[in-house]
Amino acid sequence: MSLKDRASLDAEATQRLVDWCREQLTTQPTAFDAEAAIARRLGAQKSGDLFEFGFWTPELLDHRVPDGDVFLEILEPSDDIDLTRSHQELSFERVYLPVMRYEAHTFACVSGLKAGTRDLIGDFYALAWRDASGDWHRILDPLAASLPFGAMAPAELYDTGAMQAARSDRGYYEALSGEQPHRFGPPTNILQIHVPTATAGGTLASLARHFERLSERLRADLPLEQGDALYLGYDAVQLLPVEPTTVYETGPDFWQESDGTDRSVSVELTRPDTTNWGYDVVIAGMGAVNPVLLESGRPDELVDLAAVLHNFPGKPKKLVFDVVFGHSDNQGLNTLNPHFFAGPNMYGQNLEYKNPAVRAILLEMQRRKVNFGADGVRVDGAQDFKWWDPHTQSLQHDDDYLRQMTEVKQEVAGTQFRPWFIFEDGRPWPQEDWELSSTYRAVIENLGDQDIFQWGPLTFAHNTPFIYGFWLSKYWRIREIASHGANWISGTANHDTLRRGTQVNPKLNINTRLGRTRMEILDTAYDNPAVSMLTYAALPGVPMDFLNAAARASWGFIRNQDDRYGVKVVAEEAISLKWQVDEYSYSVPSSFRRLKEIGFATREELVRFFEILPALVEVTEYDLDKIAGLLNAVEPKLSGPGVFTPDELKIIARAWMDDMHEYCNVSHSLPLLDPNQTGFMLALRKFRRSNAWLRDNLGANDTFDYLRPVDGRTVFVCLRHAPNGNQVFTVTHMEGGETGEFDPLTLPVPGIQGTGWRLTLKTPSIDEAYVGGPIVLDDSAGLVYERAA
Repeated sequence: MSLKDRASLDAEATQRLVDWCREQLTTQPTAFDAEAAIARRLGAQKSGDLFEFGFWTPELLDHRVPDGDVFLEILEPSDDIDLTRSHQELSFERVYLPVMRYEAHTFACVSGLKAGTRDLIGDFYALAWRDASGDWHRILDPLAASLPFGAMAPAELYDTGAMQAARSDRGYYEALSGEQPHRFGPPTNILQIHVPTATAGGTLASLARHFERLSERLRADLPLEQGDALYLGYDAVQLLPVEPTTVYETGPDFWQESDGTDRSVSVELTRPDTTNWGYDVVIAGMGAVNPVLLESGRPDELVDLAAVLHNFPGKPKKLVFDVVFGHSDNQGLNTLNPHFFAGPNMYGQNLEYKNPAVRAILLEMQRRKVNFGADGVRVDGAQDFKWWDPHTQSLQHDDDYLRQMTEVKQEVAGTQFRPWFIFEDGRPWPQEDWELSSTYRAVIENLGDQDIFQWGPLTFAHNTPFIYGFWLSKYWRIREIASHGANWISGTANHDTLRRGTQVNPKLNINTRLGRTRMEILDTAYDNPAVSMLTYAALPGVPMDFLNAAARASWGFIRNQDDRYGVKVVAEEAISLKWQVDEYSYSVPSSFRRLKEIGFATREELVRFFEILPALVEVTEYDLDKIAGLLNAVEPKLSGPGVFTPDELKIIARAWMDDMHEYCNVSHSLPLLDPNQTGFMLALRKFRRSNAWLRDNLGANDTFDYLRPVDGRTVFVCLRHAPNGNQVFTVTHMEGGETGEFDPLTLPVPGIQGTGWRLTLKTPSIDEAYVGGPIVLDDSAGLVYERAA
């Protein structure tokens, strides 16, 4: 049956929905309460045999569009769509159905539509309106459940009820059900993962298969494979954002139309293939999944990953989502109405949190995303949630909105729950003295919730543990962690710190004891046994490790969508070539193939180009024509495209981003891992899980200090007392030369005197035969002792 014959508006059901909307706006205590109720019925949702469509459309009021010029547009492909194909051209049958409106809301209840499932592609839809000149405009659905071609294209109708009913972790949720919503608390530790670089496949499906294979091997008691230890010993997995991100600034679009009529349209479809680190969101589609991450194009893949983690043998692994609601990229202006935005900022656009409809829609997006199966939520850039106070003429932090985020009630498999929350908040950032003045406790204190966590000071962006003097210069922050870090995420290796590390000038005072090459220095700094020992065996909080750092894979600012500023971004990132790529790595045939095709056959040739490019970007104030001209005048002639032009520079920038994205994939590093290092790190994580009390702040009888005199090395000592009276004593050599021979158990640390100590852990550089007594500690070495009560 054709779309025209099967799709029809149910006028009575639509009128009831409009009447209900009017009732909410009339009877609810506040405008926000009304909009929050209405937001639950926005988007496209299946209700019996009907699909209910709801849109917030203040732009129709702005343009004074009459009801007769507003329609629900339904699109059905004439042939089967294969979402695993890179490119295809199809004809779509198109139907325009009437809608009903009340103030800034537009509704339609429609029968005869086809909903997408894991095995079936559904109809596509958008709202369409016609202006006085007869030109058509689209309003896309920001609350869509499925966006196979990104947030800038029509959405797919999706049966989320069927997706939820089929999930294989229902028993996990049923075990948590009770009279009150279950409240998830903090895990013992977290593994942070960027999906596109976590497996060779780079998708949620391939990551789920990886955890499933690991689960099956553990159940069968099979030997661990190379790299398996990286994924074990964690209570939780945190994904970098999995929301739709920006698209190519100058195209091609993933959905391109031509030859359109009222009844049909030809569409050129491209499988989304952008590379992005996840934080360049457009806000629209936040309740859906980035199609770039979907091997099958089906959002069920995210449910599958949650289920595999929840069913993990021995102990379920929690899943934590990283959400970005503190800003929108400027591309968000192309898919959301202007009422969503409060003006530009350094990332793109501020959001209008004080608008009740915007506030309600953002919270509803969050609810729908977490219902995929997250146990926790990490909120990116919480210091950016601000509103303009006209009375004080200043921006104010919207802590009430942050509180509302924590109060959203979720429901999966019939169980209601509230997830655990982490906030990244460095206020008063971007104030110039933020590194000194930030307490990293603003949200914890303002919300007053014992289960609220923040990123701690060593987890925030600007940490460079490979520069001499770092650990003593940060000692005051480490003391803060010891005193009140119980509700901080701890550790120095995450997506932000590793990226910042690759941007450091290698001419600074680098700790060359960490390795023989820059690559080795960087790897050791962010996968450091002594640092991890300090984090896991001594300090409070919830430790988090970044998979790329633990795998000693590369990482950086990865985004290939830029056209206007792409060359400038790459010029800023170019210094990472010196930290993360050596001659051998560049020479591998599969590495940097695009740059080699352009003409940079060797790393030396690319280094020379990247030495000159950043300087020209600065002196020309980023004038691409002048930059190209100066590059062409360099003698001896630069390698590369032969003649540099602005377009060629953009091609080089795109090639760098795409090549680096492939180079950063963890699968390349697994065969090269040292089993002694990965085994030690796994033992350390197991130790923390067996001593979960270490999460608490240091008590009155506990000790944390560094050895004096310093004598050219920084050695931390920490004595912790468990609630049952057991003791843990940790000695970590953070940086510097050898200590000279000493017996750790004779140090002047109050409380360690006496016998009964047992050496529990030692870093890989310490001789296997060592069981106690005098020792000489090198940089990055450490020891953990235990004594029973």
